[in-house]
Amino acid sequence: MNLKVRCGHGIHSLRGKLTLANVALLAIGIVAATVVSVMGMRYYLLDQIDRELIKTRDSLGGSQLTLREIDSLSMLSFVRDRLMPDKQESSDERSGETVFAAVDSRGEPIGILGFDPTEAQRGLARAVGDPRALAADSGPRDVTLDGSTYRTTAARLGDGSYALLAAPTDVLHQGVAKAVRLDLAIGSLLLALLACLTMFSVRRRMRPLEDMVETSSAIAEGDLTRRVPSSREATLEVEQLRVALNSMLHQVESAYRTRERSAAQLRSFVADASHELRTPLSAIRGYLQLYDKGMLRDLDERKRAWERVLAETDRMGRLVDELLTLARLDQQPELRFRNVDLSRLVRDAAEDLRVQQPERPVEVAAEGSLLVRADESGLRQVLGNLVGNVRTHTPAEVPVRLGVEREDGVVRLCVADEGPGLPAEDAARVFDRFFRTGGGAGSGLGLAIVQGVVRAHGGEVAVRTAPGEGLAVTVTLPSRAPVRS
Repeated sequence: MNLKVRCGHGIHSLRGKLTLANVALLAIGIVAATVVSVMGMRYYLLDQIDRELIKTRDSLGGSQLTLREIDSLSMLSFVRDRLMPDKQESSDERSGETVFAAVDSRGEPIGILGFDPTEAQRGLARAVGDPRALAADSGPRDVTLDGSTYRTTAARLGDGSYALLAAPTDVLHQGVAKAVRLDLAIGSLLLALLACLTMFSVRRRMRPLEDMVETSSAIAEGDLTRRVPSSREATLEVEQLRVALNSMLHQVESAYRTRERSAAQLRSFVADASHELRTPLSAIRGYLQLYDKGMLRDLDERKRAWERVLAETDRMGRLVDELLTLARLDQQPELRFRNVDLSRLVRDAAEDLRVQQPERPVEVAAEGSLLVRADESGLRQVLGNLVGNVRTHTPAEVPVRLGVEREDGVVRLCVADEGPGLPAEDAARVFDRFFRTGGGAGSGLGLAIVQGVVRAHGGEVAVRTAPGEGLAVTVTLPSRAPVRS
């Protein structure tokens, strides 16, 4: 099958996504810079207006002048021309001028210099409402007059009346809007320029990746010896990808060889299991054929044949159960972890051994209570297999010792006998499935099940033996249940 892979150049390609990412990041930066600069400029200009208003307010309030005294000042022309706009001025003309108004304590406008309050002064009085609250504020506040925004404050005069001061801010807002439009225009040009430069740069940097895709396609066709060559224009990331791909191919070759070995082990396992099952089946078939042909005429012969059939059936059943247990252990079963008194389990196993072989000396070192987070049925199976291994492969008069202890955050369970022991080559294979020393009794699966159960608990199992020195199996378990991924 020919796999032809081509790099796409659309918006969903790596090239398009990198370009969009760069443009999006720059856009975010431009927007953030614009917002910060505009907010800073607005804050600075408003602060300047507020400073002027507060300075004028403090001057009027500190002088304790009355409204009558203000009327009699010599600068009446200034007050008339600069602080009292003419009645006929339009709202657009007033929007650029500072508005001055005098109000009483109830907020009603008062005439100055004999003139009635103008519309702007009345509108300012209505917008302010309570002049006492405005005079008590530490800074100016925003009001709206004829659709224009003002910053306003109030000063209390000596006769109890109030002077209202309002400065326009429309010019400030118009300047801020112009600055925003200018920033957006320049930012759009920068974004377009960045998009073009990114497309050109990414196209040149993507050439080694396109060569890598072609090589990978050839590898996918089955040539596992093919490797990705280096490139002159490769960046650090591309070179890392090349090294990673080559490492992956090496791992693929290793995994292929491992799979072949596993398949060979599986075939051997199936052959051993078939051989073990064939032996009891052959015996059962033989006795049934003898019975069918009428060759078992004597009652004792028929009884002995029936006992042998039952024995072989039990043996086959135990073998199937053990194979099923191993299969479940290989699939990482869900164990039911809870607090288990391991000392009690050890004492129970020793008591069972004493009942089965009363003549065997049994020593137990499991006093008190020793709790461990584990699956109780699994630990009982471990102890049963270890004790059964001693019972099957050692003479009945050989002493056996069962002990359990906690040390360095782990729990150690040991089952040791003083039997004939094993040579080094047999000790290295005791956990192999269907391995039996010297073709002895048993299925050869007991210690394999022990190892599977212990590993499922996150522990380890080890064997210490030598010819003539007995056999000691040590199981090391964590105090807490392992975390299963």
